Amino acid sequence: MNKISTDGIIFDMDGTIWDNTPLFASSWERACKDMGYSVKFTQDTLKGLFGKTMTDIADACIPDENPEKRYATLKLCEEYEMDDLAKSTENTTYPGLEDTLKSLSKRVKLYIVSNCQSGYIETFLERSGLGYLFTDYICYGDNGLGKADNIKLIAKKNDIKTPVYIGDIQGDKDACDAAGVGFIWAAYGYGNQVDSYVAKVDDITQLAEVIE
Repeated sequence: MNKISTDGIIFDMDGTIWDNTPLFASSWERACKDMGYSVKFTQDTLKGLFGKTMTDIADACIPDENPEKRYATLKLCEEYEMDDLAKSTENTTYPGLEDTLKSLSKRVKLYIVSNCQSGYIETFLERSGLGYLFTDYICYGDNGLGKADNIKLIAKKNDIKTPVYIGDIQGDKDACDAAGVGFIWAAYGYGNQVDSYVAKVDDITQLAEVIE
């Protein structure tokens, strides 16, 4: 297993830290129904969509030529999923996440960059009780910037000299290429393959072994 030297690990959210697709599939179906669409969502459907920006997801799955209605529908999906997440008491983080983060935080600073909506990262940090382990975070919903730009932004803001990003899909790898940072593939997540990586982990707990 390749060993990585870094002064900052930046985490993706869905498919890397946790998996909410069993809960969110029904949230999205209900939101679309309330907007007049009959669209079915499964866990696998959402796994194929998550990781994209919210506007790209709306363009891909909402069957309406009117972009304003597509984006309004996706906005309602976001609201319903956040409501359902707030009501749920299920731990949707990947097994071993807490111990892994605690181990890593003793050696290196931790960050989060995601294409999610505003409030989503904060919800994870609050639900998990792990907010104290992360130095900073940012998402698409905060500033409208894609993942590559936000990776560069958080690295510059926190003076991270040799950042690495851990994510699960090809889109994460592409963002890392654009940002000029190393990509660790979370192969346990949503993506079936990526074209290259500096390290691969088949379980979140292996990440502690990858980092020097």
